[in-house]
Amino acid sequence: MVHNLEQFAFASDNYSGIHPDILQAITNANGGHQKAYGNDIYTQKLGELIKELFGQNASCYPVFNGTGANITALTALSPRFGAIICTQTAHIHNDEINAPEYIGNFKILAIATSDGKLTPDLIQKELYRLGNEHAAQPAVIYLSLVSELGTCYGLDEIRAIVALAKQYKLAVYIDGARLANACAYLDCSLKDIADTGVDILSLGGTKNGLMIGECIIVLNQKFDSDMKYLRKMTTQLGSKMRFISAQFITWLSSGLWLKLAAHSNQMANYFAQGLRTLPNTIITQPVQSNAVFVILPKSIKSALQEKYHFYDWNVHTNEVRLMTSFDTTKNQIDEFLDTARALLNNVSATKNQL
Repeated sequence: MVHNLEQFAFASDNYSGIHPDILQAITNANGGHQKAYGNDIYTQKLGELIKELFGQNASCYPVFNGTGANITALTALSPRFGAIICTQTAHIHNDEINAPEYIGNFKILAIATSDGKLTPDLIQKELYRLGNEHAAQPAVIYLSLVSELGTCYGLDEIRAIVALAKQYKLAVYIDGARLANACAYLDCSLKDIADTGVDILSLGGTKNGLMIGECIIVLNQKFDSDMKYLRKMTTQLGSKMRFISAQFITWLSSGLWLKLAAHSNQMANYFAQGLRTLPNTIITQPVQSNAVFVILPKSIKSALQEKYHFYDWNVHTNEVRLMTSFDTTKNQIDEFLDTARALLNNVSATKNQL
């Protein structure tokens, strides 16, 4: 069975396939036998590479997916009576069912924001709970480096949050599902992110050319000793881990991680430029990654969704989310825009006939 290879969509970067270099890396790792559960030469090599890129104190734990990375990392950072501070749009609050609460046993304190990002002032408002034995204790600040609204934290913004966290003895975790897109936008290195002082971050690959896999990167060794046990407890210990690690080695050592993310970001900006030429179309958030949030005319939205799958973000305002991927092309975007213009012209012609 083979699906329609010409089909493309703008619903998620998870819809994309695997970059050929990554597929080749998996094939290369497939011969013969290697030790299981991360004791293979590929995972050992990946650990060395992570130290080169993030700093010598960094340790690496490959896992299957983003939800697993988040829960495992947050469990390491939070006591059983702890609470996680995040935004109301955060992935752990909206898109991971109740897995964080069920597996991690922590409470989520979600803060309303206009741009998907936390600030020290917003966080400060939740810290009145500290020391109150009747309240879950704020323990971790959760940041998505690229927020759920496609906006990106600057390095100074992260440092300011880390400074507040240290003042109140809180930990800081970065959900790096789109860490590469953030680095491409900020024009910074992975070490620059590590040097902001966060305790643990995840490095996402699935949305950026890999078949499967994320890495938990522990930067504060205070939280490292239990990580291997927590990874097993949260069902994220892969027996054939070499196939995750081999992908990351090729992706990181070749610079592919940044090249693919930069392309995704560029396609999102190209998309936004085209959308701005359509009447009654409003870009609602700054385009700082590979996401475009836009209000489309109600008269054409459903027809576009039927042909090019993408998600509603706010059904009441006709706001949608359009995602680009490492393999998105200008021709695909142009086709979407041409279809939108044709639909708008048909609507206008129909109104004129009435």
